Amino acid sequence: MSAQFVVNYETSPEHYRHWTLTVDGVIATLTMKVDEDGGLKEGYKLKLNSYDLGVDIELFDAVQRIRFEHPTVKTVVITGGRDRIFCSGANIFMLGKSSHAWKVNFCKFTNETRNGLEDSSQHEGLKFLAAVNGACAGGGYELAAACDEILLVDDRSSAVSLPEVPLLGVLPGTGGLTRLTDKRKVRHDHADIFCTTSEGVRGQKAKDWKLVDEIAKPAVFTQAVQDHAMKLAALSNRPNQAHGVKLTPLSRKIVADSVHYEFVSIDIDRNARTATLHVKAPSSAPANDVAAIEAQGVHWWPLQMTRELDDAILHLRTNEIEIGTWLLKTSGDAQHVLAADAAIVAHQSHWLVRETLGLMRRTFARIDVSSRSLFALIDENTCFAGCLAEFAFMADRSYMLALPDSPEQAPKLTLSGMNFGLLPMITGQSRIARRFYDDVASIAAAQARVGEALHAEDAMRLGLITADLDDIDWADEIRMALEERASMSPDALTGLEANLRFNGKENMATRVFGRLSAWQNWIFIRPNAVGESGALKVYGSGSKAKFNFERI
Repeated sequence: MSAQFVVNYETSPEHYRHWTLTVDGVIATLTMKVDEDGGLKEGYKLKLNSYDLGVDIELFDAVQRIRFEHPTVKTVVITGGRDRIFCSGANIFMLGKSSHAWKVNFCKFTNETRNGLEDSSQHEGLKFLAAVNGACAGGGYELAAACDEILLVDDRSSAVSLPEVPLLGVLPGTGGLTRLTDKRKVRHDHADIFCTTSEGVRGQKAKDWKLVDEIAKPAVFTQAVQDHAMKLAALSNRPNQAHGVKLTPLSRKIVADSVHYEFVSIDIDRNARTATLHVKAPSSAPANDVAAIEAQGVHWWPLQMTRELDDAILHLRTNEIEIGTWLLKTSGDAQHVLAADAAIVAHQSHWLVRETLGLMRRTFARIDVSSRSLFALIDENTCFAGCLAEFAFMADRSYMLALPDSPEQAPKLTLSGMNFGLLPMITGQSRIARRFYDDVASIAAAQARVGEALHAEDAMRLGLITADLDDIDWADEIRMALEERASMSPDALTGLEANLRFNGKENMATRVFGRLSAWQNWIFIRPNAVGESGALKVYGSGSKAKFNFERI
């Protein structure tokens, strides 16, 4: 492991230190009562319901369990468990002590968790209500803004605020500014005042400015929460009757340079600074009818594989920050993958299939937004078929071995219905549509070959791969490409990849990850924020920040 401190993204309700999950009929309540002494690292206290990565890992896990273990829940109420405090946002002292890489990874995971609430509301009908029972600042307001509705207690003191600019010299790093404009339609001048006033906005003014959806006096707040939660539940299409699937712990073995699950593995070459992310097809045909899928439950291949892959991605992003290139490989029987795809397409309205598809969509999108170079290697014994073919399309480059004299041994690329819209990127496009800039003819040509096992020559002709290399050139060409990549500035590559991977029309999610994350990334390394007298560094010390007032 390149990092001495290894973050584990797996947890479960019995191990939560900061959240309580309760379920009452169609309503689940997530109550945030942060343990001050429960920080993921030492050196700071999580006061005033502030959070760090450990708190967000629990939130991510809790929402995941509601999705799969409580399928009849229609509304999730998120509220604070401390008197007159909803959430004061990301812990400032944690941010002040953290490395730049840690801050950026923390903000990215938090972004993905917040965006995941909106994704579940849009695609799976799981609605979210922020019951803001007290002070709600910074990342706390960003969490509330990720919900479908915000209900604020009107007690003359509780306010919502985004105080990062006036207090810390940084920006709301988990989508705050973007949600003010794109989602909540807060007027530009109101948003300007709101984001430069540390004390925030309360009561009727918060509602008038569209910062919250409704307010309620303390005496009726509990009933108002219940009423709003039930109204949201009426908008949900989650099932009225269903048996949930228990998310059991993943089987994972970590050694110095590898991580192994049942269907996913990571092998790291530290000298080359590469990680091979290998995904295996099921060893036999997976369940293809609803009863059998429910019986397999958490061990249904699409669900288990995706859970393992998500954990592997998070492990690499957080714990292996010097490994800059991920090599995407697959193996196994393509027919088994295509059978799994067919089952997903046929039964996508069933709650478990729909939730699995949602997890797959969000997990694949997590790879898209990871700041790593992605090379897909399609060589012998690989299985780039259907949903696993997505790895070829999410890659910055895809190399395919051409063996015209040995057609039986030659690798194949096979498309399925999963490649044409069921696994969209955060742009809303399929990866094939992104690849061809939504060109109808190119997409249609690829779609006409669904189900065919395409050799390298066919895949190249259709524009589905970057290069078709013969066996004489394969090893040298791949080696040179990887060595060249490893020699380049990782900062420049991160900017390059993010610019090239996303094209077409922007939406709120692309702006959160693109525009805002880039701004926050830049601002977080400026002396005005993190210099010796920077606002983030001196916060709470009694000293005043010293700014360089040059505009850049």
